[in-house]
Amino acid sequence: MFTLVFPGQGSQTPGMGRFLFDNFKLAQQIFEEGSEALKQDMKKLCFEGSEADLALTENTQPALLLVSTLTQRVLRQEFGLKVSAAAGHSIGEYAALVAADVIPFAESMQAVRARGQAMQSAVPVGQGGMVAILGLEPDQIATLCTYVVKNSGFGPLSPANFNCPGQVVISGSMKAINWLKDNFKPEQIFSEAPRRAKMIPLSVSAPFHCEMMKPAEDTMRMVLTAMEFKTAAFPVIQNFHAKAETEGAILRENLIRQVSAPVLWTQSMLTMKELGHGQMIECGAGKVLQGLIKKIDGEFFKVATSTSMEDIKTIEESLKALSH
Repeated sequence: MFTLVFPGQGSQTPGMGRFLFDNFKLAQQIFEEGSEALKQDMKKLCFEGSEADLALTENTQPALLLVSTLTQRVLRQEFGLKVSAAAGHSIGEYAALVAADVIPFAESMQAVRARGQAMQSAVPVGQGGMVAILGLEPDQIATLCTYVVKNSGFGPLSPANFNCPGQVVISGSMKAINWLKDNFKPEQIFSEAPRRAKMIPLSVSAPFHCEMMKPAEDTMRMVLTAMEFKTAAFPVIQNFHAKAETEGAILRENLIRQVSAPVLWTQSMLTMKELGHGQMIECGAGKVLQGLIKKIDGEFFKVATSTSMEDIKTIEESLKALSH
């Protein structure tokens, strides 16, 4: 039994999903279904779209959901992969819920398009941003955000993604972020200054997973309340509280609140570990999660990726070995 993890924004690349489309009729059908749901040529977007096209949030989110879904369906239907649990990073949680038969694929494509548009329009371009902070503990990140808001007079600013130990992304007001860039002196902020703290501004189009996303959360409450959420076929560990859930109503509520709440990825993977789910497949574009999970616990977790036919063959071989 494998656990599936689904990537979030930043994993998209031009050409994503192409090798599956070229090799599996099932993948071609899913591309058709996804394109039909949005009345948009998803094949053209994923295979011929530029990095800039794919970076537009309203394109990124459906493209990632599509490629994640066709990857898990190919693995399960063509190679008999059995799934014990799933989790997705931010937008990846939609792919986890599609995989667990909680929400239908076509409707989910429409929902994530709406989510991308709502997140983009929640904050005028340039007014919000995100920064990865390396080398600080989670409680130091909270102290840092409070310090900036208090001393700059600008806000909000709060932790947005707990990606792995030593890597937390903060999100909020661009004025607060710019003030932080100019005034970041760890020895003045912390009683015990960290040895190495580093800031990396992220090239994102909006400040995701913070209170500035509240208008987008309100939009998604309307969109997702209109959708049926079924009982999950297997547990999904949710970003909002890092716990395993199967009940449709709870899955929906946590998915809504996820829009403006931090992504508890490190905590979610520690929940996976407690549940004994060590064999993982990163389903979809890129290898970002593999890298993060290795930093969370590289001894316990073994994460396979699925970005080439070689990857798929490796997974097929391990499935054969397990069945003997």
